[in-house]
Amino acid sequence: MKRVALLIQYDGSKFSGWQRQKNAITVQETLEKALSKITLHPVNTFAAGRTDAGVHASGQVVHFDIDNIIPGNRYSDVLNNLLPSTIRILESVEVKDNWHACYTAMYRHYRYVINNSKFSNLFINNWSWHRYQKVLDEVLMSNASKEMVGEHDFFAFQKTGSNRTTSITKIKNIDIKRVEDLILIDIKATGFLYGMVRLIVGQLVLVGEKKISPEIFTDRWVNKRKNDVKESAPAKGLCFVNAVYEVNVFKKINKHDFFPVFLIKGFS
Repeated sequence: MKRVALLIQYDGSKFSGWQRQKNAITVQETLEKALSKITLHPVNTFAAGRTDAGVHASGQVVHFDIDNIIPGNRYSDVLNNLLPSTIRILESVEVKDNWHACYTAMYRHYRYVINNSKFSNLFINNWSWHRYQKVLDEVLMSNASKEMVGEHDFFAFQKTGSNRTTSITKIKNIDIKRVEDLILIDIKATGFLYGMVRLIVGQLVLVGEKKISPEIFTDRWVNKRKNDVKESAPAKGLCFVNAVYEVNVFKKINKHDFFPVFLIKGFS
């Protein structure tokens, strides 16, 4: 048996998330079906992060164990011939048998994209939230987010239905910037709660539209006022950018390949 790691991109629009489910099409199920065509028996896959329905990935990391003569670096080509065009394997490599896509990762990086233009954009509609009613104050949003950096209890930013035993996690960095009409919200954390990023973005948009103050935003999560956190950003604007490891096992792809420039100056 050998362990193979995959670097994957997928358009989450038509998938019910990463994790296999009954009566729903997921990325994991689609990938495992492709692998079973190679091995003629079931193969279990493990991902760095479980994206929800409609959420995209530009650099998801997955591993599986397999007994097959195909070299580790050839699975990208083989699988791309079996998978739909909405899932692409960027790179495949053989890794040590104690390496784990989820547990070896130091942190994960999500990006949320808001189109703050008055007009929708056909080319990014499926990968952004068109929030056009007011001009967002990205500086106010950024200032409100700073106190979340560090290890905290983010119970207020967790949707019901989570099976986690604790709502404490560590946010490594939050960066919010405007690039013309796009607002880019990048969050890096050791782990994410169920629905966490979308709930954070929903509240930050209220701050940016000056419907709530930064102080109210902070009070809601610090004092676990979950009942006050009602607004959640839509899934289509969220992307799992990548997972970061102490040693990078993927060599062909650089960080700009994860989230390419959309023909907009400075968008990287």
